[in-house]
Amino acid sequence: MPIVFSAIVPHLPMLVPTIGKENIKKLKATINAYEKLECDLYAAQTDTLLIISPHGQLQQNSFVINLSPSYDIDFEEFGDLSTKLSLAGDIGLGYKIRESLETKAPVQVISQTKLDHGSSIPVYLLTKHMPQIKIISLYPSGLDLNAHYNFGQLLKRELLINKNRVAIVASGDLSHRLTKNAPAGYSAKGKKFDNKLIEYLNQNKVKEILSMNQDFIKEASECGLKSIVLLLGILEGIEYQAQLLSYEFPFGVGYLTMNFKL
Repeated sequence: MPIVFSAIVPHLPMLVPTIGKENIKKLKATINAYEKLECDLYAAQTDTLLIISPHGQLQQNSFVINLSPSYDIDFEEFGDLSTKLSLAGDIGLGYKIRESLETKAPVQVISQTKLDHGSSIPVYLLTKHMPQIKIISLYPSGLDLNAHYNFGQLLKRELLINKNRVAIVASGDLSHRLTKNAPAGYSAKGKKFDNKLIEYLNQNKVKEILSMNQDFIKEASECGLKSIVLLLGILEGIEYQAQLLSYEFPFGVGYLTMNFKL
């Protein structure tokens, strides 16, 4: 089985100790969940990590694969001038994916060495003991949820015939409107959205996720749903058990960490 690991993770910068500092204490559940995932990823003997992030160079009508011979991670935009990391890109698998998909789906290739924070924070936290792991960075599009699910299904075919042991990680936060001091202001629908999505994920109710009301989604002000749906498309037809590792919202944003045990 070339797909050896899959998970949903949040990407808040405060998870990096040099940025979070005393706030780290408020994120204990998420940090513990990340540590568990890091161990599982290491144990899976992963060759390549495919990270799906909503914060890269997004296109309205096409998915974007960021293919670079190497990727640089730093957190200077968050005031951390010291933490730096460089990892190799999996150019070989990336080009195979592009060749396979370019006639079947709207896909565009870019080459940016600096990873966006939605990619770099999970990659940094998950690969601390895996300096040899290779990275492919993938960005969702402005297309609808069904297009993301279908793209994931197409992507899965290429991953399954590939000999590399691949991990898929969907990076994204849930509602940004969970408390009065939340970044996008408060909405009662924020918590309803998070609860409903987690319930559907736990029960493997993909159809229900794909048919969630667009106004409801918009009102929740989330940034992770399309990454998650793309991951679910990749996992279609593969047996897995959803395992909720943590969900918390100390700063008014929903942080979900979930493992899909294959």
